[in-house]
Amino acid sequence: MSLIPQVFAAEIGSLRPANMKITDIGKLISAAIQVAFIVAGILTFVFLVLGGIEWLTSGGDKSKTESARNRITAALVGLAIVAASWALMQLISYFLISSPAILPLPSLTKYLGLVKKPRATGVFVRI
Repeated sequence: MSLIPQVFAAEIGSLRPANMKITDIGKLISAAIQVAFIVAGILTFVFLVLGGIEWLTSGGDKSKTESARNRITAALVGLAIVAASWALMQLISYFLISSPAILPLPSLTKYLGLVKKPRATGVFVRI
């Protein structure tokens, strides 16, 4: 028996919208980083192809050839920066989180809904 009555806090629901499916912010950040690396790789390929086409269609014009060479060089430098940033993310995740598998190599198979068939090498099926 107590002279002070007990007070209970009202139950407050989640502040998250009902249709939101994100439950782990770490997985969201990891997925965003993987998508950014994939986009950077695709852009590098596009710039390399555009630089090659520009080089082939330069027709011997020195300024167009130099422009194409600069585009190809910039694409390769961008690729080196992306590769170095991925390696740095791996290093940070290894030392801070002690799990090097947090940021795996980016792959389009997860985003396209493809999985490897069991007991078959290199065969992908759409799920």
